[in-house]
Amino acid sequence: MMSTTSFLRNRCWVLRHGKSIPNEKGPIVSSMELKENNIPLEKVRICYSPFSRTTHTAEVVASVLNIPFEGAQCKVMEDLRERYFGPSFELEPHDKFAQEICALHEKDPSTRPEGGESVYDIVARLIRALATIEAQSKGCTILIVSHGDPLQILQTTVHAAKQHTGTGCDDLESRIQAIRTPPILSQHWKFALLTGELWSVI
Repeated sequence: MMSTTSFLRNRCWVLRHGKSIPNEKGPIVSSMELKENNIPLEKVRICYSPFSRTTHTAEVVASVLNIPFEGAQCKVMEDLRERYFGPSFELEPHDKFAQEICALHEKDPSTRPEGGESVYDIVARLIRALATIEAQSKGCTILIVSHGDPLQILQTTVHAAKQHTGTGCDDLESRIQAIRTPPILSQHWKFALLTGELWSVI
């Protein structure tokens, strides 16, 4: 596992919930992988969305790593929940409305689908989650188990913040505010994860 960005104190990985873990490639995360990267098991934290599918994935990963799921190393976080697309889209298949949502984002990521969350809304709650993780888990390796849209928005945001330099941008929140612009956030589809896919936060 690579070190993450210099403005984050912890190494972070993201995992999009999966239907079956381990999968055909073997365990998504394993004790051997931790040893190979000199990561002590006691320094691993699993932060996950409260939705049942992410809770299940987090439980399976904790079991694979032999971490007590009910213990202090595993934490459910409301801010990691799935994006709410609004009543018009919520019960529709994703590919049925994906083009419409994508067009809306490309035009202006601050626009909300009727009754739903904008990309800007997702950034705000994900940064709250990251700030909490940073404050409570110093020097740890964090596995964030969440959903496709929030994770790709998180990757876009952290990637842009890592590249941003300027006065007064030494901490996470000030960097995020500096890059919270339509040209950057409208590109979040480039960081889409497959179901069950694990990525280092870039």
